Amino acid sequence: MLVRAVRWLLGRIFALLWRIAWRVGLVTAILIAIAVTYQYGTLPPARDLLDGRARGSVTLLDRNGQVFAWRGEQFGGVITADTVSPYLRDAIVATEDKRFYRHFGIDPIGIASAIRINLSEGRGPLSGNGGSTITQQTAKLLCLGTPYDPGSGQTEREYEARCRQTTLWRKVKEAIYAMAMEAKYSKDEILTIYMNRAFLGAGARGFEAASQRYFGKSAAELTPAEAAMLAGLLKAPTRYSPTNDLKRAQDRARVIIDLMESQGYLTAAQAQEARDNPARLSDAAAARAGGYFADWVMGEIPEYFGANTTEDVVIRTTLDQNIQAAAEEALKLVFQERVADDSEAQAAIVVMSADGAVRAMVGGRKTRVSGVFNRATQARRQTGSSFKPFVYATALDLGWSPLDTVLDAPYCEDIPGSGQWCPKNYTGKHYGKVTFARALRDSLNVPAVKVARMVGLDNVRKVAGGFGLEGDLALGPALALGASEATLIEMTGAYAGILNGGSSVRPYGMVELRLQGDDKPLMDQTGGIGERVIRPEAARQLIWMMEKVVQEGSGRRAQLPGREVAGKTGTTQAARDAWFIGFTADYVAGVWMGYDDNRPLKGVTGGGLPAEIWREMMLRVLDGAPPRPLPKQEPIPPTRTADKAAATGARGGGLGQVVDQILQDIFGGGGNGDRAGRNR
Repeated sequence: MLVRAVRWLLGRIFALLWRIAWRVGLVTAILIAIAVTYQYGTLPPARDLLDGRARGSVTLLDRNGQVFAWRGEQFGGVITADTVSPYLRDAIVATEDKRFYRHFGIDPIGIASAIRINLSEGRGPLSGNGGSTITQQTAKLLCLGTPYDPGSGQTEREYEARCRQTTLWRKVKEAIYAMAMEAKYSKDEILTIYMNRAFLGAGARGFEAASQRYFGKSAAELTPAEAAMLAGLLKAPTRYSPTNDLKRAQDRARVIIDLMESQGYLTAAQAQEARDNPARLSDAAAARAGGYFADWVMGEIPEYFGANTTEDVVIRTTLDQNIQAAAEEALKLVFQERVADDSEAQAAIVVMSADGAVRAMVGGRKTRVSGVFNRATQARRQTGSSFKPFVYATALDLGWSPLDTVLDAPYCEDIPGSGQWCPKNYTGKHYGKVTFARALRDSLNVPAVKVARMVGLDNVRKVAGGFGLEGDLALGPALALGASEATLIEMTGAYAGILNGGSSVRPYGMVELRLQGDDKPLMDQTGGIGERVIRPEAARQLIWMMEKVVQEGSGRRAQLPGREVAGKTGTTQAARDAWFIGFTADYVAGVWMGYDDNRPLKGVTGGGLPAEIWREMMLRVLDGAPPRPLPKQEPIPPTRTADKAAATGARGGGLGQVVDQILQDIFGGGGNGDRAGRNR
């Protein structure tokens, strides 16, 4: 009796629970059906969901039209499940959702398996493996139908973090949205949305962009090994990005290849071929070039076409990737061989054509970086003796000759508010009467100060400013010795003005900016040459003087076999900065070395390591190119004596204001013999 009573009671309880369960189940099913129906009605056509970026992208091309850098989220264009490589489609399904073509948006088997794994590994049931289907992942990519609103006060990062939440209620809403998608779209349409919206590292949004970014080819042309590497990115795009760690990406791809083989998507022979020949990056992706240069170009264009663009923009630039590689190799070589491993010294390089077209840029010893401090364009440092060519440019433009002379002897000035100032030569010696050419060749300080005083400091500032050195130029005589600050790109651009015959230069990196798909550019740049600063004859004579610096003077280490080179060294007070800026007939290049905290360099001058870096770089840049002569002009020896010049008055606008007493003070006060001879 007792057993029968228990059985009867249990039966009644079971019946009651069953009645409750099926009613609850029915109500739940009705509510789910209502929710799915509602979501179904809100879903737009599949084609409207393929590109969900809030912002556009920027693709940067080098001077030859080759891609070298990307900025923003790159979207390679719409692809479909039918147009991509079948290996890619199979790799995605094998990796992310092997029952994709058999479930209704959610996969109870997959969810149960994921919960079991998470609990066995000591995590919460929703932490770690999620058991999400491709449809659910697509729903998450769509943020359950809530687009990003820039006016909401929420950043894109905050918006995406909210979309990735894994709370229980969020999972329920995600499942409903996924089932609505299954009702609205075909499996291939869902897969198409997923393939176009997935983020795959390195700024690539969608598999077409990733294929172009990493392999330089369309997603329709992917091999099994390449398809496996891209599919492997879905788990952790940054961690498995091949531009971050190619070996790790290849190891992850092998896991995908095993899955494809086990699920019948690859034959044993195909799988082994893919393992034996792992995917490799395209040249552009492997180089990761253009960091400093690309950052600089992006900073030079309007933000609505750059960092904040909502369009897909293509920028053709002046960059030469061969020259960029040469600059990076030279810098690395010299630091490896000549600088202590623990040294914190930094360096920067700029290479440009005579019209200001920047061909290469290195902003620091770490060359494969982006978004960091660029010493080539942002560091303002004292220029030292690399400023002296502008002193002599002023004199030559006013009619003086490189063969005119100046007395190199002890010299002092009384500086109002500072007292007596006595410039000294680097050697501590004086050399008597020297030509302007020798004074520049040996980087003598006293003659430079005297010549600057003679032609007028205002005139020197005017010439230097005309060549692009427009910062706060020193007001006193120390101007002649490079007491003013400038960036490396400004100094290199100023020297480019000397090479091009005396016209100002505005360094530029952008040649053309257009929207992707458009033929007509929105912005373009045909050259950076501006107004004339000094006479062509003066520029050619200055080049003749600067060639002597490299042939016979402080810049000997920059010599190139069989080629004419002109340039100037620069070392600031206490050797805090070391410069070498020089040019051949082909290119102008500047090199700077120093510490970021302005500490003195040890045993480094402009004619030392900077000149060596310059030489190593230019040997690579000009390898195989025919030698070309510099546009120099050898001066005619003076035909007028100094006393006759004094009697007739100084030539040129600025010199006409210089009085005999100043000339006498500057040139040593020893009579006419100590004055510079002049010729027209």
